[in-house]
Amino acid sequence: MQPVPIAFCITELDPGGAERALVQIVTRLNRDEWAPTVICLSGRGEMVGPLEAAGIPVVCLGARRKINIGIVTKLIRELRSCRPQVLQTFLFHANILGRIAGHFAGVPHIVSGIRVAERRSRWPMRIDRLTQRWVEMNVCVSRSVLDFTHEQAGVPSSKLTVIPNGVDVDRFRLARAAEVSSFGISPGIKPLICIGRLDEQKGHRYLFEALAKLAPADPTLHLLVVGHGPLDATLKEHASRLGLASVVHFVGWSDQIPEFLKASSLLVLPSLWEGMPNVVLEAMASGLPVIASDVEGVRELISPDQTGIIVPPRDSDALAREIQRLRADSQLAETVGDTSQVFVTEHFTWDAVVQGYVQLYRRLLGSPPPSPPDNCSR
Repeated sequence: MQPVPIAFCITELDPGGAERALVQIVTRLNRDEWAPTVICLSGRGEMVGPLEAAGIPVVCLGARRKINIGIVTKLIRELRSCRPQVLQTFLFHANILGRIAGHFAGVPHIVSGIRVAERRSRWPMRIDRLTQRWVEMNVCVSRSVLDFTHEQAGVPSSKLTVIPNGVDVDRFRLARAAEVSSFGISPGIKPLICIGRLDEQKGHRYLFEALAKLAPADPTLHLLVVGHGPLDATLKEHASRLGLASVVHFVGWSDQIPEFLKASSLLVLPSLWEGMPNVVLEAMASGLPVIASDVEGVRELISPDQTGIIVPPRDSDALAREIQRLRADSQLAETVGDTSQVFVTEHFTWDAVVQGYVQLYRRLLGSPPPSPPDNCSR
């Protein structure tokens, strides 16, 4: 039996949560059952390398703008060329353009990935709703995102399912700590860390305001801010205005996330909305305690005071209080970190995630799972 041709379409292949997830899913597919092709709407990004190293064809269409109707023609042509039985799309722009192109290319089964509860604007939900006629199923990364998509975007629950993110536990568990002395952090001091795009969604300013309440009484307090984005200059100015120039250290984008997590004492995620935050899974895999705001996907990962700490979003007082509590109680911090590491190891492996996608694709294709080997059937 020939492997089933399947295409994965994504907006870009620069390093990011959705992009890394796509690489994990595609490279772990059984090639005896599936013949994957990856189509990227934009130019070649860093994540093309691991895909091609795994022998997976990658086509980059070179779009310079995310809203580019002209790219639909190229996408239709590619889909007609590889003739997939299933098209799986990731990220908003690939979801929309992929649905249109997949429909006109005659792809039998189109699946979209919904990775965030988008609260910034309602127009993406309207476009999503208008193009749902061409989607057979939407994969949400958390139950919270599924509920939001059903209640706020009006997508029928029959077209929604949940497959969570995963994490490569060993990559984070076994990492060696990065050297942080270059940021002016004295030996023996482990900083807090916040990882994410420098964007309104991530709520950095509330974390800075929390630190401004704590720093005057705690000269060992430091924060690494890992990531880049449109608010880079604004957030640096905000930190300076709060008197945190020597406390908050902007790392920029880095491919050493496991190493920076190992060098830190605590991850803080002050987001205003999410889907299922990869960075929380990564910190848990590192054995690092987490304080996160109560947004989508967080309660599916964190049981308060067991696998992490949850605070209300936009609440700098609560952030300050919980940071101070965990820094003062090393036993609690260690217990939370150890418990969370066990939790993600048991429930959020990439192999389990891939199995969820494979079962969905088999169901849509109407095909039974492969028969087990003789030695397994006895």
